Amino acid sequence: MSTPSKEKSQKPKIPWYEVVDGFKIPGMFSVEAYKSALAYKPRSDDLFIVTYPKCGTTWVQNIVGCIFRDGRSFGSAIEFFSDTPFLEMTGAEAAEKMKRPGAIKFHLPFHLIPWSPEAKYIYVARNPKDCCVSFYHHTESMPGYMFEDGEFDDFFELFINGEVDFGDYFDTTLSWWEHRNDPNVLFITYEQLKRDTVNNVLKIAAFIGPEYKEKLEKNDQMMEDVIHHSSFKFMKEHLNRYMEELGKIPKEMIRNNPDIPAGMREMLLVDKFEMKKKDSQGVNFIRKGIVGDWRNHFSPSQSARLEKKFRERFAGTGLLDLWKDDM
Repeated sequence: MSTPSKEKSQKPKIPWYEVVDGFKIPGMFSVEAYKSALAYKPRSDDLFIVTYPKCGTTWVQNIVGCIFRDGRSFGSAIEFFSDTPFLEMTGAEAAEKMKRPGAIKFHLPFHLIPWSPEAKYIYVARNPKDCCVSFYHHTESMPGYMFEDGEFDDFFELFINGEVDFGDYFDTTLSWWEHRNDPNVLFITYEQLKRDTVNNVLKIAAFIGPEYKEKLEKNDQMMEDVIHHSSFKFMKEHLNRYMEELGKIPKEMIRNNPDIPAGMREMLLVDKFEMKKKDSQGVNFIRKGIVGDWRNHFSPSQSARLEKKFRERFAGTGLLDLWKDDM
């Protein structure tokens, strides 16, 4: 009889999740905030940025934020989270108090999203292999998940089986693909944004409102500022620092700061929540932002397994063609 390998004999490490009505959310999130987010009633002037996690959300939040701010960047983590609130984390109150024009972030499949035919929804999709790698690094680097020693192999199994937070990648992507032609939905991919950033920024601006596209087309400096302040180099330097600064705010100041949405305030006050890892390194909220990084992580077997699931789940849809050069 062969001896079980170390990999098979050890119980896989699992991040800290909370299950709410069968749907996994990060364990450090407030259940009350999440439930209030689901119950949010969209306004006619609402703009939603929706993605599966690690598919370009922060990038598009910064693009949209810069478009609304005539090219200016966010000045702090609190400003970023207040002007483009992540509703599952902050709760519905953040959208109700948000400065307008602004954008609301969600990681939900279509059937859970607060929906209105009068609101607008930008959905950003990314190839599943790069999404899996980026999601792993996000989960491993955020101490709130308590997954610092988690291995990629463990996370891969959770991802391919749809057992990570925010549900199954394939279910969510398919649910929004089915609505890609709705007049109030803009379906774009991370890879399209990487290959032709300028034209896709203009596409986003036109979707938000023709006046925004016109402003960018008439003002070269504003367009350059939007591209620069939403670039990965700029976001990596500034957003990572902002997140580190957020973790240093004394608990009492968080507790008494009305600018911090209630759900986010509750999360920041959780004892398990930290913005630094045990080795004192800052959290990498923005990491690489490249296409094809999966090749540095996937084994041949993992690549074949995810490729097979990709072809089975997306069979008969145009999604297979979207990533034919990236898988």
